[in-house]
Amino acid sequence: MKSEASTEPGQSPHLLRRFGLLQATALNMSNMIGIGPFITIPALMSALGGPQSMLGWFVALLIAVPDGMVWSELGAAMPGSGGSYLYLREAFGRATIGRMMAFLFIWQFILSGPLEIASGCIGFAQYMGYLFPALNKPENVRLAQLVAAGVAALTVLLLYRRITTIGRITVSLWIGTMLTVGAVIVSGALNFDHKIAFDFPPGAFKFSWGFLLGLGAASRVGIYDYLGYYDVCYIGEEVKSPGRVIPRSILISLVTVALIYFAINLSLIGVVPWREFVPAKDPPDAVASMFMEKLYGSKVAAVFTVMVLWTAVGSVFALMLGYSRIPYAAAQNGDFFKVFGRLHPKKGFPHVSMLVIGLVSIVCSFLPLMTVIDALLITRIIVQFMGQIVAVMLLRRRAPAMERPYRIWLYPVPCFVALVGWLFVFGTADWKVILFGLGTLLLGIIFFLIWSKWTRCWPFAAPARNEGSGAI
Repeated sequence: MKSEASTEPGQSPHLLRRFGLLQATALNMSNMIGIGPFITIPALMSALGGPQSMLGWFVALLIAVPDGMVWSELGAAMPGSGGSYLYLREAFGRATIGRMMAFLFIWQFILSGPLEIASGCIGFAQYMGYLFPALNKPENVRLAQLVAAGVAALTVLLLYRRITTIGRITVSLWIGTMLTVGAVIVSGALNFDHKIAFDFPPGAFKFSWGFLLGLGAASRVGIYDYLGYYDVCYIGEEVKSPGRVIPRSILISLVTVALIYFAINLSLIGVVPWREFVPAKDPPDAVASMFMEKLYGSKVAAVFTVMVLWTAVGSVFALMLGYSRIPYAAAQNGDFFKVFGRLHPKKGFPHVSMLVIGLVSIVCSFLPLMTVIDALLITRIIVQFMGQIVAVMLLRRRAPAMERPYRIWLYPVPCFVALVGWLFVFGTADWKVILFGLGTLLLGIIFFLIWSKWTRCWPFAAPARNEGSGAI
């Protein structure tokens, strides 16, 4: 095992390794759980029109687990800041195709990362609407959007500090998240009605093209809810014993959150009939607050809603912490604007990157929730998720001697399972969203070629001998 002072690919000598297994797992789980299951259950149930929609979570788990193995091998072998950016660049060749893949990842990330952060902010505003019903009125839509944007701004202020303090804040937010989830699960178990929970509509499991498309929609919701199992990889440079901590935190987070989601979903639909919130609205109903109100009355529901709001802040906090490190890592390696590589002179964190990601998140908070969710998923799949599967296979072939503290179990089977799963999720999306994803990718390629021509780099010039040289 390498010492904390050693330099890994993508590692700077200035960031400190302070995140252990507890903090890493807390970071992942705060990101994964967050407010996601509370705001997406109406959309999930609407995908197939009933409790059978829960199949989407199982399909999503069948994709996330093997994909988590891909993240684990790459993160343990290359524990530097940036996550996907670093893996794609190293696997495909940092001066040639890897340079393009890294550019495309940053290109799509500048939009998709803040979109994911914004989804938590929007969810916060919707549950705030339970406490202040005026926010849900059509004439007050702008006010609700300002509340969402305010959450993003507040998170930037919370993160504007040293990583040692952030580790403690992360665990505190995680504890609040687990208390919120625990309240739902325990209350649901004590009041569960199987007749309400398993009230399947006629022909619920009849296979058809419509069922397949609906399953794809439910799976996208499930994938969105699981997103974040890899968040620790984005701050790999700040993780203690990364070869051990990163894989364990990913797999522990996935298994634990899958069980929690199943329990949350059953708890909610076992008390609140699914027909009361299906078809889903945009923004969706505050189902978790409706659940508590049915059981304990409006006062207890109001207290619980505050807990959900705390959970939303924890999710946004975890996302912005990890995502702010990605442009920083790219700039440190000469693949993005140099200004993004600056560390705060006193607090030692990438403050320019943090502020930019925060600003874009604030802007994205003014978009509709379901538009945000669909766009962020489809935008990421080709370059990031599919690209990483190819990356781990390329590294197995090109760098067999690379130190790999964790290796994918039953390799390469999980790689192919994850690849088929991502193709299914992408192919069953609405054609407009698919065109948006492909159009974003094409535009990124065009800008990469323009930039490469301007800087006289590959593919318009022979790759430099020093593959890490150069800056945008």
